[in-house]
Amino acid sequence: MSSAPLGTEPLPTPDDHAQYWADALADADRYPLALHVEPVATALETTDVYDVSFAGSGGRRVSAWLRVPRVRTAPMPAVVHANGYGAGRLEPVDDLTWSAAGYVHLVLGTHGQGAGSSGHILDGILQPERSYYRGVFVDGARAVAAVRALDVVDPMRVAMIGNSQGGAIALGVGALVSDLVGVFAQAPFLTHAPEALRRATAGPWTELRRFLDEDPDRAQAVASTLAYVDGVTSARHATAPGWLSAGLDDTVCPPETTNAAAAAYRAPVRHRAWPGAGHEAGATADRLLALAALRRLFERPAVQPPPPIGICHE
Repeated sequence: MSSAPLGTEPLPTPDDHAQYWADALADADRYPLALHVEPVATALETTDVYDVSFAGSGGRRVSAWLRVPRVRTAPMPAVVHANGYGAGRLEPVDDLTWSAAGYVHLVLGTHGQGAGSSGHILDGILQPERSYYRGVFVDGARAVAAVRALDVVDPMRVAMIGNSQGGAIALGVGALVSDLVGVFAQAPFLTHAPEALRRATAGPWTELRRFLDEDPDRAQAVASTLAYVDGVTSARHATAPGWLSAGLDDTVCPPETTNAAAAAYRAPVRHRAWPGAGHEAGATADRLLALAALRRLFERPAVQPPPPIGICHE
């Protein structure tokens, strides 16, 4: 186990936490959502795919893939999905689980990520107002607004999901958007930073550890920035039911960090720890439990006829 450059206890919630996020969201709200949806040709027979963009933090364009079941019922439930560190939105036909389950699936293109990129945790790490994850969490909140603007979506049945970094984004968006149906965070990164820096032996926490090893005097500034975006802080402000999972042998996001988020979670939460599992946090078995939980959350009788696709907005 490594040293503890940020101490051992979860980071405290900053006194100006509410104002910090109110300012970040208000800044984004100065820009029209400017949602654009373009069909994508694929060989898929049961799912329609669209290339989506909208205005996110500071008005920057955010990309996403939208997957919609070709056989549609009444306005449908939707999941907004964030991927792991460096992954971005991946490819149009990746991860068809959620659309195959009957949900509209919006996959967020995390700002500046793709092809295994790295270094994101260090971007703006010394200044809370310039924190990379401040903008990314706002992008996630705007993604929820984007999916709710689609005619095919029931805006009252939207959940936020993510794995690893995406789990942290899901927790963050769950703290910013008050009327989600649920938040699913699998092996969430960016959670309980002090403990993660002590225990993680692989993945992006090691980038930050090297940074602090080279300049330990910056530890306080780092802690001050992370306190706004840490998954434990997000959990303290949760309003939607949460489902958290962790692998007990995870060396990227050690299970102790997810434990802390579950303990801090303000809304009802279920926490599943998977013995013998690493960063996959239960993998298929975990996903099956998430699907079952989503099914229960989204259950509501359809009272309207099937809508047209109607999702091309400028």
